[in-house]
Amino acid sequence: MTNKNALRSEQFHSDPRVSQARQLLRAALADQTAALTAPCPPQREFQDNYAALLKQFSADRGGGLFFPYLGSGLGQGALVELADGSVKYDMITGIGVHPFGHSDPALLDAAIDAALQDTIMQGNLQQNVDSTELCHELLNIAGESGAPLRHCFLSTSGATANENALKILFQARHPANRMLAFQNCFSGRTLATSQLTDRARNRVGLPTVMPVDYVPYFDGTHPESATQTSLARLAEHLERYPGQHAGMIFELIQGEGGYYTAPHSFFAALCELLRSHQVPIWFDEIQTFGRTTRPFAFQHLELDGFADVVTVGKMTQVCATLFRQELAPKPGLISQTFTGATSSIHAALSILRRLQTGGYFGASGRLMATHARFVGHFERIHQAHPHRLSGPWGIGGMVAMTVLDGSAESARQFLDALFEEGVLAFSAGGNPTRIRMLPPFGSITDEQIDDVCRRIESVLQTLDKSRS
Repeated sequence: MTNKNALRSEQFHSDPRVSQARQLLRAALADQTAALTAPCPPQREFQDNYAALLKQFSADRGGGLFFPYLGSGLGQGALVELADGSVKYDMITGIGVHPFGHSDPALLDAAIDAALQDTIMQGNLQQNVDSTELCHELLNIAGESGAPLRHCFLSTSGATANENALKILFQARHPANRMLAFQNCFSGRTLATSQLTDRARNRVGLPTVMPVDYVPYFDGTHPESATQTSLARLAEHLERYPGQHAGMIFELIQGEGGYYTAPHSFFAALCELLRSHQVPIWFDEIQTFGRTTRPFAFQHLELDGFADVVTVGKMTQVCATLFRQELAPKPGLISQTFTGATSSIHAALSILRRLQTGGYFGASGRLMATHARFVGHFERIHQAHPHRLSGPWGIGGMVAMTVLDGSAESARQFLDALFEEGVLAFSAGGNPTRIRMLPPFGSITDEQIDDVCRRIESVLQTLDKSRS
């Protein structure tokens, strides 16, 4: 019976035919994913076509893929089916985009809700109620421990969220034209964020659009002197260029740099010095969000009061720039045709609410338990064969290790062999090159973690023997 007091959209979503379609899709998904229980090799009947697809795609995009990976569009939590019929453990999840893995039923529901909406994309002139809910949810989560973040601007990528942060800071601090960042940081690959990123090869041939002054990140091998070393360099930059810094970007856990961490005292000391010079503090949480004991790493490290700008992305599906009232931009500075796909917005809301209620956070939450289980295996391997595997091991949902001699060549050889063994991981950092994993903590089981680590150990043993 139609409720005349409901909007037409509400009547549509509650139509019995729509409800029946939902149930049928859920049942079909459950039936098909039930067969995906463990990694398996490619199936012969798909291999020729798969090879042709890889060749064509590489030609079309102007470069080869890191892995010969083309997904079929189906998976089962930590497992993903490729279009050659093989099944792999996905321990990198699109570099942290899929915390609940593949073919998650709740995200199917979110995608159905989005598909029933009137538009595929939301943006500058037309945003649905979903966008208001997402902005408010992000601000509520960010402010749980007192961070004074009052505004949220949605965007389609982490790089764009960072670009918006840069524009907000430069406008607020005009005529300041410099930025501060940590050595070995990664901020994106746009024209501006490639300048922030401390990786020269990422900006070969690009013009310099802003000067960046780098500060050493925390040196865990010399913890006693690390803070003073970084403070001294920061003070030097601030004194050399008084009033010229629009802000400092903080990767609280270095992602692309190798999953290195630092204590509260290190960051607090730097933040206090920046505060004394009225330099805004920007926490880049594109990769760290949702992977420590709290939703944000700045909350995990108890740095809430220092948050002037925060960028978030990856597992949030829709990315965002959060900022204080004092930094609110003038009209026209930030605006986008697309602020997010409707499906991404619905997925973001689903993920945020599940993270908040699913027992993932805290010292004994699923995130830290997942990390501890990986580390237990790694420590065992290290104790038996120190030259095969070494730490540090990262933190929470950001798992890392150094394999063999730590060279880029050894890391690539290991990753390729691990891929053949049925596990997807990726590299990070340099000198040493590290192996990183962002496992789907929302779906991976303890038994699957054990199996992944068994496969890691097997690959290390094979590679080690081949070098003897």
